[in-house]
Amino acid sequence: MTFFQKSFNKQFLKRLVPYFFLITTILILVFNDAFGETDELIVFSLLFFTSMAIWLIRWLVIQIKAILRLKKEKKQAELMHLKSQVNPHFFFNTLNNLYGLVGQDTEKAQELILKLSDMMRYSIYEGQNDWVTLADEIAYLDNYMDLHRMRYHKRIDIRFDVDADDRNIQIMPLLFIILVENAFKHGVEKLRSNAFVHVHLKATKQLLDFKIENNFDPEEIDENDGIGLKNLKKRLELVYHNRHELIISMDPNAGLYCTLLKLRL
Repeated sequence: MTFFQKSFNKQFLKRLVPYFFLITTILILVFNDAFGETDELIVFSLLFFTSMAIWLIRWLVIQIKAILRLKKEKKQAELMHLKSQVNPHFFFNTLNNLYGLVGQDTEKAQELILKLSDMMRYSIYEGQNDWVTLADEIAYLDNYMDLHRMRYHKRIDIRFDVDADDRNIQIMPLLFIILVENAFKHGVEKLRSNAFVHVHLKATKQLLDFKIENNFDPEEIDENDGIGLKNLKKRLELVYHNRHELIISMDPNAGLYCTLLKLRL
């Protein structure tokens, strides 16, 4: 707890009040003996109380500003820590996949490395910003899905539909990648055939809906949230507090998984 937090509490104010009234009483008695009950005493008392009230209000404003600044700095530090955990998690999985492809198809591996390089550039430079455009996030996801289209030998139905009135709206960077990555990791990776990932993004200036559906092997159910999803939930709470809704549903019988993220911009 900081000095400002210690001082800005009821106990401190309780200690301050007796001294305030003691000083005020002494001054009134002194001026009462000197001037008697005159208009000057009344004017002085009003000025004194007014000046003390102004001082107290100014002091309170300073303390409140300090506390708000500390809370903002703590929020920014926590957010940066969570962002730093997103990138290694994603790139570790991608590099792992590329390792096996290098010996099988060198040309395809080179194309994938270029795609990955573009994604790393975006993640390292743009991903550290507070905000990016929706267009940049869409391009990032396009690269990610192209990477998966190129590296798999099996047939996969990958769709990415975008309906956005304005692609220049500002959003939190690396907002969707964890959800998309999970769809591939827990769905496509473990299915031998007929795998699909369908992504739908609809955005206006006020609202954004991001929906992703994929199938999975019911025998490979993992009901625990991974570190990526836990971090995303924390980031959403920090940046879109009371302005977001994350709905995750799973149908084990049909082998269907659906995630819907709603944001108020």
